[in-house]
Amino acid sequence: MNLRRICVFCASSPGRAPSYRAAAAEFGRALGERGLELVYGGGKVGLMGALADGALAAGVRVTGVIPEALMAKEVGHRGLPDLRVVGSMHERKALMVELADAFVMLPGGFGTYEEFCEVLTWSQLGLHQKPCGVLDVDGFFQNLMAFFDHATAEGFVSQAHRDIVLCANTPQALLDRLAAWVPVATPKWIDRSET
Repeated sequence: MNLRRICVFCASSPGRAPSYRAAAAEFGRALGERGLELVYGGGKVGLMGALADGALAAGVRVTGVIPEALMAKEVGHRGLPDLRVVGSMHERKALMVELADAFVMLPGGFGTYEEFCEVLTWSQLGLHQKPCGVLDVDGFFQNLMAFFDHATAEGFVSQAHRDIVLCANTPQALLDRLAAWVPVATPKWIDRSET
C-alpha cells in the first residue's frame, strides 16, 4: 500500500493518563520518521494538539480541517501551515477522507468513534479501499475490539469486514500494518430474499 497522508481521529481532551498525550505526540513523530503527512481535525487542544505538535516538531506536513463553529471557539491550531476551515462536520469528514490514504483512531470520545466508524462503514460499502487502524494505547480499545469480535460472532459483522480494522499498541507497529494492508474484494451482500 502506498501511503502518503494518514488521517487521525482523536480527542480534543487529554484524558486522565499522561500516556494518552505521550502516544499522540509519539504518533506524530513516527509519521515524520517515515516521511508521511498528517490530516486531522485541526484542534490545538487535548490529544489533537499533542498529535499536531509532535508531527510539526518532526517536520511533518500537517493539514488541519476544522468547522467554523469550532474555530470560533478558539480551539483551532493557528500554528498549522495548512488549516482549512469548513462549514460543517459533514464537510470536515468528507474533506479528511478525500485527503487521506489511511485512517487511524487514537483514544477519544463519541466524536472520535463516530468519525472512525463512518470511514469503516464507507470501506464496508466499497466507497473507498483505504486501511483503517486503531492505536490501542494502554489497552484503551481492548473492550471495543472485543465488541467488534462479539458482533462478528453473532453474525452482525462479516469476518471480512471485521478484518478491515487493524490494531496495534505502538505507532510503529500500526504504521507497519497500514503499509502492508492489501485491499480485499468487498463481500457480496447477503440476498435477504432467500431467507
